[in-house]
Amino acid sequence: MTIDNRIEVVLIDDDPHLRQALSQTLDLAGLKILPLAEAKGVAGQLPRDWPGVVVSDIRMPGMDGLELLHELHAQDPELPVLLITGHGDVPLAVQAMRAGAYDFLEKPFASDHLLDSVRRALALRRLVLDNRSLRLALSDRHELSARLVGQSTPMLRLREQIGALAATRADVLILGETGAGKEVVARALHDLSSRRNGPFVAINAGALAESVVESELFGHEPGAFTGAQKRRIGKFEFANGGTLFLDEIESMSLDVQVKLLRLLQERMVERLGGNQQIPLDIRVIAATKEDLRQAADQGRFRADLYYRLNVAPLRIPPLRERGEDALMLFQHFADEASARHGLPPHELLPAQRALLLRHSWPGNVRELQNAAERFALGLELALDNSAPDGSPGAPVEVVSGGLSEQVENFEKTLIAAELARPHSSVRSLAEALGIPRKTLHDKLRKHGLTFGDSSHGSPDESD
Repeated sequence: MTIDNRIEVVLIDDDPHLRQALSQTLDLAGLKILPLAEAKGVAGQLPRDWPGVVVSDIRMPGMDGLELLHELHAQDPELPVLLITGHGDVPLAVQAMRAGAYDFLEKPFASDHLLDSVRRALALRRLVLDNRSLRLALSDRHELSARLVGQSTPMLRLREQIGALAATRADVLILGETGAGKEVVARALHDLSSRRNGPFVAINAGALAESVVESELFGHEPGAFTGAQKRRIGKFEFANGGTLFLDEIESMSLDVQVKLLRLLQERMVERLGGNQQIPLDIRVIAATKEDLRQAADQGRFRADLYYRLNVAPLRIPPLRERGEDALMLFQHFADEASARHGLPPHELLPAQRALLLRHSWPGNVRELQNAAERFALGLELALDNSAPDGSPGAPVEVVSGGLSEQVENFEKTLIAAELARPHSSVRSLAEALGIPRKTLHDKLRKHGLTFGDSSHGSPDESD
């Protein structure tokens, strides 16, 4: 049993008459109390960051008040504990205060004295928990920035959404292309949640053979099918108390989807070949690279499961939508790789930076991480220079000349990259580059570049 967070005071005294009298005093003051006759097991029933205070007699059979104080403070040193005694034992009072008791009340004491001490302890507890929440929020923000590197608007929005969803119990559907970092986001949701001390179980549904997927997910009893010689605990049951990350959910068969829908609705799992319904306390984070609504319209995915999962969708932006995050991520991964291999870090040349910026990154962060690894090892930085729309981009030369040569090449590369994008007019091209049309005309001529075909007109024409 866990003590409800709505309880403000846990009152422990083995004397039933005194316990009743103190309970009435606290109850009449509008406080929600839980009266108990013994201290044993109380510490284990208090949830993390419980917002209340404990009032306990010292001299009791079994576990006494001082033992309880030590046990409670081993879990949370800032939990207010008020101790009471009827023996007028000053040395005992000193011992209790040194042990960290919030207050020491000697029987008989006035009701107002008890109420005043309890209210002050509750106010202190609220302040302590508010400070913890603030520190945790700041720590979480720093941790998220370290895990999900980038300062683009889509990444700032993603981190905000993760921070908001992590604190809830809601299941989450992560949408993202291959290599975008879906498992990284799932782990962040788990680690920033109240389930962080529970298991995080990741499973790729697309990597499981159809013949074993149900056994892997739901478990089985001995004799459930040919070869099932002993009981197997499934991934859902194994994740109890924590988070299950189910990647490539679109690859699950319709039969398995039915069982998953029932599990999400009932929070119960039944092993194959068994009759027992096992209650689950899990959070399910599903991920897909497909449009599940479209898959549902085509009959490849159950519409009811789609609507059940789509309560809290979280879209990971592809790398091509994140602008200069590609440079920040590349340097981050390259520095990590250099340190791992014991090599000095390399600085990107301007032309190399331009190459990274104009690349469409079809493999997203995973592709970038591999390229950064090769760069850290001193290998050639060679990428498929296709434009984001799939059309061939302008060729890029990675030069290593002097500063003037590198700047010239960098300028040419940026203009060539912008030329590879669709522009309806010279004006839009000039605006995209942030330069006047006359300047654009000069630079095109200097670098031997042209604006599209003759249908676009020349840079001297008005648009």
